[in-house]
Amino acid sequence: MVFIWFLLAAAVTVYTAMKLSEYADVISEKTAMGGMVVGTILLAGATSLPELTTSFSAVLINNVDIAVGNMLGSNVFNVFILAVFDLYYRRHRLFHLASSHHQYTAFLGLLLMILVSTALLFRIDYTIVGIGADALVIMLVYIAGIAVISKVPSPAVGEEEAKQTPVEKKSVSVKHAVIGFIVAAIVILGAGTLLSVTGDKIALVTGMGSSFIGSFLIAATTSLPEGVSVFSALRLKNVNLAVGTILGSNMLNMFILAATDIVYQKGSLLADASVSHLMSAIGGSLLVAVVIWAFMQKRSESVAGYSIPSIITVIGYFVVQYLIFNS
Repeated sequence: MVFIWFLLAAAVTVYTAMKLSEYADVISEKTAMGGMVVGTILLAGATSLPELTTSFSAVLINNVDIAVGNMLGSNVFNVFILAVFDLYYRRHRLFHLASSHHQYTAFLGLLLMILVSTALLFRIDYTIVGIGADALVIMLVYIAGIAVISKVPSPAVGEEEAKQTPVEKKSVSVKHAVIGFIVAAIVILGAGTLLSVTGDKIALVTGMGSSFIGSFLIAATTSLPEGVSVFSALRLKNVNLAVGTILGSNMLNMFILAATDIVYQKGSLLADASVSHLMSAIGGSLLVAVVIWAFMQKRSESVAGYSIPSIITVIGYFVVQYLIFNS
C-alpha cells in the first residue's frame, strides 16, 4: 500500500508541475519579470516545495539521512535533467540560447555545494542558538549571493533566442495565472509531505537504507516538478524559464538544506548526517562545474563538441549514484 501512495503522490506532483510551468510562462511573458527571473525565483521556488516539505518532515520523524540525501540528490538529479534535455535538443544548443546571466546563478549554486561538501567533510558540531554554524554560513552566503546577482544588469535577448519560432498558447490573464500558480504550489506542498512519509517507510521495507533512498528515489521524485517544468517550458519555447528553474532550484535547495537545521534541534544537521552524503555533495559540485563549462563554450563548436559537457554530466550522474549505493 505504501508504494501505491508513493506513486499517487508522484503522479499528482507531475500533473501539478505542468500547470505551474504554464502559469509561470504566462507571468513571464505578460509581466516585466521575464523568463529568467520567473524561472530562477518564482518557478524554482514553487518546484522546490516538495524538497522543503520532504526534508522538514524527514527531520520531524527523526530521519536525518533522508532530509540531507533528498536535498543533495535533488541537485544532482536536477543537473542530470538539464543535461538530458540539452542532449535531446542538442541542435538548438540550449546553453547558447539561454541568457549568459544564468552563469551567475550556476556559480552561486556551485559555491553553496562546496560549502555543504566542506561541512560534511569536517563535521563541526557547533551550534548557535540551536542552529549549526555551518548551516548559518550557507544561509548567509545564499542571501548575499542573491543580493549581488539581483544588482547585475540582465543582458539583452540573444539573437538565437529571438529567432525561435513562436508557439500557439492559450490566452490566460495574469490574474488567472497568479491564482492558478498559487493553488498548484499548495498542492505540490502537500504531495511533497506525502512523498517524505512514504519514502521513509519504503526505506524500512526494502532495507536499502535512508541515505540511498533519500539520494536516489525520493530525490528523483521530488525533482519531478523541475523535470516536468523544464519539459513544459521548452515546449513553450521559453529556454530561460527552463534553465532558470533548474539553476534557481539548485541554489534554493542548498538554502533549504541549511534551513532544515532550524527544525533539527539535536545538534548540527550536517555533522550528524551519514558520511556517504559527501559523495553526493562532491559529485554534485563537479557536475555543476561541468554545466558552467557548457555555458562558457564558444558558439562556433560543432554539435558533437557542444554535447560533450552534457554527455559527461549524464555519465557522471550514474557514477555518483553507483558510489552512493555501494557505500
